[in-house]
Amino acid sequence: MITTTKPAPRLGTRAGTAPRTRRQLRTWIIAGAAYLIAVIFLLPYLEMLIMAVRPNNELGLATIFPKHWTFSNFTTLWSGSGLGGSIGTSLQIAAGATVIVLLVSLPAAYCTARRRFRGRTAFLLLVLATQMFQPAAMLVGVQREFTNFGVPPTLSLIIINAGFNLAFAVWILNAFFSSIPVELEEASMVDGLGRVGALLRITLPLAAPGIVTALIFTFISAWNEFISALALTTSSSDFPLTVRLDSFIGQYTVDWQHLFGASLVATIPVFILFALIEGRVVGGLTAGSIK
Repeated sequence: MITTTKPAPRLGTRAGTAPRTRRQLRTWIIAGAAYLIAVIFLLPYLEMLIMAVRPNNELGLATIFPKHWTFSNFTTLWSGSGLGGSIGTSLQIAAGATVIVLLVSLPAAYCTARRRFRGRTAFLLLVLATQMFQPAAMLVGVQREFTNFGVPPTLSLIIINAGFNLAFAVWILNAFFSSIPVELEEASMVDGLGRVGALLRITLPLAAPGIVTALIFTFISAWNEFISALALTTSSSDFPLTVRLDSFIGQYTVDWQHLFGASLVATIPVFILFALIEGRVVGGLTAGSIK
């Protein structure tokens, strides 16, 4: 009689499978929740797209998708509304304000982080106190000053947006510079680098996440600014994008198709900025530390 023996099961097989299953289940739950949140955030943009291609006679219909798709609303948007010039104006304002903020806040934040001079705390508190003032409360005085000196509207808006975003940039960069050990700069200066060289080659790469944060915050704030732009621009040729969007809302009627179409176009530069900078944020976390 031939007898066969079955191999004994490995010890710990079931014990090892259960934690792996739980980890996979947790991963699927987290991924599903992330996708659900992403869909919730994307639904308003989908609704804007649907409204932009919906004909006039279907605006009041309780349907999710229009029966007839009118993509000509996007082509007519560029022909007679002046949207292209407004996008260029908004890009000038946002880029100009961002450059000024970085040029001023970087040395100010570095100096306050590395130098313990008398009045340092009072200076930082004074900078922070400027955030307590609402732009609308100072708008009349600011508008009169720029008008009396004959400053062009675009340059006026660049200066105003830079001034209102400077305090945040100084504080966020001061925190990043303070978190970087000063010994790294001292070691580089021992190797032959000067103060400026140590700042450019060691400190700034390590502070790249803070610089990118200040850049994004300033750019988006200047891109979305409306109150000052509405008060300082009188000619339609000087309208930035936010004021141009407001022009689609009349006293008795609203041009919904062009309003939603222009709003979709207004989000494209911000998406492009995030796409270009996203990789640099991760790279800035380790730049300069593995040399």
